[in-house]
Amino acid sequence: MRRFTTASLALTIAATGIMAGAAAVVAQDEPLKIGVVTDVGTVDDKNFNEYTFVGANAGAAAVGTDVPVPVAVPNDPSDFPVLIQSYIDEGYDIIVTAGFNLGAETAKAAEANPDVWFIGVDQGSESPNYVGLAYQEDQAGYLAGIVAARATQTGTIAAIGGITLCAPCIRYIQGYELGAKSVNPDINVVSTYVTDADFTLAFNDPVAGKQFAEDFLLANPDVDVLFQVAGKTGNGMLEAVCEQGLLGVGVDVDQSLSVPATAACTLTSATKSLSLSVASTIEAIAGGTAVGGTDVWDAARDGVGVANNPALASRVPEGTQELVDASFAAMAAGVLPTCPENCGSLG
Repeated sequence: MRRFTTASLALTIAATGIMAGAAAVVAQDEPLKIGVVTDVGTVDDKNFNEYTFVGANAGAAAVGTDVPVPVAVPNDPSDFPVLIQSYIDEGYDIIVTAGFNLGAETAKAAEANPDVWFIGVDQGSESPNYVGLAYQEDQAGYLAGIVAARATQTGTIAAIGGITLCAPCIRYIQGYELGAKSVNPDINVVSTYVTDADFTLAFNDPVAGKQFAEDFLLANPDVDVLFQVAGKTGNGMLEAVCEQGLLGVGVDVDQSLSVPATAACTLTSATKSLSLSVASTIEAIAGGTAVGGTDVWDAARDGVGVANNPALASRVPEGTQELVDASFAAMAAGVLPTCPENCGSLG
């Protein structure tokens, strides 16, 4: 499967290695002040928060700013505006916020502070000083669905999303179903969500995620491949999958690397280039070429993909890689629909 480079939080100081064709260091009177606000949870979540932070450090290193950059982790959503404002009050030049959950507060701050640049990951933007990074998750989900459909022995696969309010989660899962059905129109794809309202439960509770997956698998005994779209909560789902001898599909980053405890059963991961997109945007801001608004990262930009797991190569039938590559090329060319009309909107 198409593999995209990832990085570890422990390697943030050397994070420039994640970028393809990194720009030269930008000369400035003083180094840019760059800060990160994550979503609720932890920065070392082996997923969304962490790889956004890694990208911010990569961008900072590329433009001559000391790393690691400061990172603020909220206890709950009420902290979002407070933490963003603290960076503004301290004269920061670029503020990176991680996740769609921070979109509203990031937009407000951008409008009120036109001299500060904002980068919002999984967010849309209409402001000239605010770059909203959006990703074509349906494309990544489609590719993962191909792999899952090829690997299943029962003809029943599944996906569990964190929260029904999450448009990226919807895109991932709808693409996953379409990709699976492109392999086998009769495949059974069962999907559900952990919650309708609780973001902490949705994305930052691996214990609850494991229990949810156990209950789900008990109710759906034919499922033998499970796609988790639930961040750290989903890491608990992968634990449940492993313990039952089934196959899991990771999300956002290559989880066979980021969560080694479940690598033995993580067949593939639907990925998006979180670190690369953040780092590239910081470089563009420093270089004076950034343009505010929603910036979509898709297959044409290597913004999405799937990561293979060599340890489970025997579980993937011959010819799967060729099918993934052909589908990726068709996506990049804009000739392969990967999302139904009601798919969650980008930005």
